[in-house]
Amino acid sequence: MKMKLNTIKTVGRSDFVNMGSIELRQPIPTQQIEMVDPFILLHHYGPYAISEESNPFDLGPHPHRGFEPVTFLIQGEQLHRDSLGNESVVKAGDVQWTTAGRGIIHAEGPTKEFIRKGGTLEGIQLWLNLPAEKKMITANYQHVKNEKFNIVSSQDKKVKIQVIAGNLEGKSGKISTQTSVNAFMIAIEEDGFYELKISENHQSLLYLLHGSVIVNDKEDLIEDENQLIEFHQDGEGFSVKGNSKSKLLFLSGSPFKEKVTSYGPYVMNTQTEIMEAMRDYQQGKMGFLPAS
Repeated sequence: MKMKLNTIKTVGRSDFVNMGSIELRQPIPTQQIEMVDPFILLHHYGPYAISEESNPFDLGPHPHRGFEPVTFLIQGEQLHRDSLGNESVVKAGDVQWTTAGRGIIHAEGPTKEFIRKGGTLEGIQLWLNLPAEKKMITANYQHVKNEKFNIVSSQDKKVKIQVIAGNLEGKSGKISTQTSVNAFMIAIEEDGFYELKISENHQSLLYLLHGSVIVNDKEDLIEDENQLIEFHQDGEGFSVKGNSKSKLLFLSGSPFKEKVTSYGPYVMNTQTEIMEAMRDYQQGKMGFLPAS
């Protein structure tokens, strides 16, 4: 029986924005798509040419509260440090999944060795919301290496899906999640084809990092890289076919349908909670992380 396809709600742009001295793509939020609940921000940074003369992506110590900042590293090498005492080198294909909860301070940027030898840095940073009852849970950090993730392949082996979080065809992600979430990195060769099922309870999106694909047989996502598709919750999944060698990020999750109030690095439900987060950070209640 043929799968009922989710229709496409929005095809969003991924224009460049400036975050301080950093230029990056921001497919969420935009004028078209404010958020895809529970996903509230998506940044695609790089590719940057990193060297001793040029290092645009070096984020010193900064706080977070009330959500989960997630990094999918596509190319390069980054050092992560946080106020929980974690220090790890994140390499291409690795994922770092931070549960900020009641508060964490972290810093990330290319390692000194990577800066010395030079190379290309590229990644995705996702902000995944936490529901009201979990916004003040204990902070946590997970780092899973590229080779540890389970892989689902199409019959012709032209599509390989890295299961980061959630489940696909009986294979589970290595990331433990606070809510019902799927996160898959999809690599497609030219003419590769796959039908991916989506839970009827999930809101979902597909982000094209590189390449050219056709979604749902007739809906084109071609030539113009770095576009985002948001699906309606009206089917069982979608199909994707490679026009060329391509890489995509698929995300789906159960929406919370709660009010979101954000300010800088804090994502809460009320303005009062934002003020409390600012006060707690200033009073050192989120911990400390010295500059490197």
